Amino acid sequence: MKPNTRLTRSTHNKAYALAGVDIEVADRIKESIAKQAKSTLGPQVLNFGSFGSMFQFEGYDEPILVSSVDGVGTKLKIASLLGKNDTVGMDIVNHCVNDILCCGAKPLFFLDYVAMDKFVPQQVEAIITGIAQACKEASCSLIGGETAEMPGIYVQGTYDLAGFIVGVVEKRNIIDGSSIKLNDIILGLPSSGLHTNGYSLVRRVFGIDDNPSCLNSFYPELGKTLGEELLQVHRCYYHELKPALPLIKGLAHITGGGFIGNIPRILPQGLAAHLEKDSWDILPIFKLIQEKGKVERAEMYRVFNMGIGMAIVCSPQHVTKLTTVLPRAKIIGKIIKAEGDRKVLIK
Repeated sequence: MKPNTRLTRSTHNKAYALAGVDIEVADRIKESIAKQAKSTLGPQVLNFGSFGSMFQFEGYDEPILVSSVDGVGTKLKIASLLGKNDTVGMDIVNHCVNDILCCGAKPLFFLDYVAMDKFVPQQVEAIITGIAQACKEASCSLIGGETAEMPGIYVQGTYDLAGFIVGVVEKRNIIDGSSIKLNDIILGLPSSGLHTNGYSLVRRVFGIDDNPSCLNSFYPELGKTLGEELLQVHRCYYHELKPALPLIKGLAHITGGGFIGNIPRILPQGLAAHLEKDSWDILPIFKLIQEKGKVERAEMYRVFNMGIGMAIVCSPQHVTKLTTVLPRAKIIGKIIKAEGDRKVLIK
């Protein structure tokens, strides 16, 4: 008689759990995620929970799909240290929505990826709660994702988070910066703080890795603790900018690379952006970072958004209309001739 080598479900789960992966915990987490995700779905979503998610859209003559993928960076470490993980879920959605908005796109659907050494159900559920909330606020469906328990890959107590978004824009309404001309005006919309960039530098400046308790320190100039400031949610500009899109020539989401790395991405050859640094209020957190870390001014503008989360380029005759539709927008510069490569000059 051949020995019975078939494993029962409980024996198999135990063996996998001993290897560091608990299938039953993962299943419970997925059930919770499904409930959150279903609250974001519209009639365009044709299925949920299959191997692939299907989304139907209509009403466009020449629809152009716009996609983006991004992460939250080491802001995740701040969230883990403070045990507050819903805000980074909102961050990743808002970051991705803003990115495709720079092409004039409406967000359609979003997928997430969460991976960690060992599942902590409350942590995962908090992340997904934030994702679902931001998706609903952006009128975007959370149609799928992946949760991965990967012992030996991630450091215990840490996790990774990435987001994937697809949107749509009518071909004739694409915003790509190609119509930007000399003497066009640059407007800026305020950020809510660091958004999702520069956290590795911030951690070094404040010594967060060696002294996590500093996150609980209250700073009068911030009006809150350092941790509360660093977990300010990345602002979403979609609903604010949507009615103004026909008047806009170019949009630059000020993320990693700051002004120096992002505005040139939308400029035609031979043009540069001239910014007046005193034309907007630098948020207190950036002044604190620069002073405490003795960071050079040029590096601050290359790493951080410095209080401007979205740069808008428009023709001079549309400035009044745009500032009426966008009351928080401020004129921060103009388009000038470039000597050499496209660049940003800050004076």
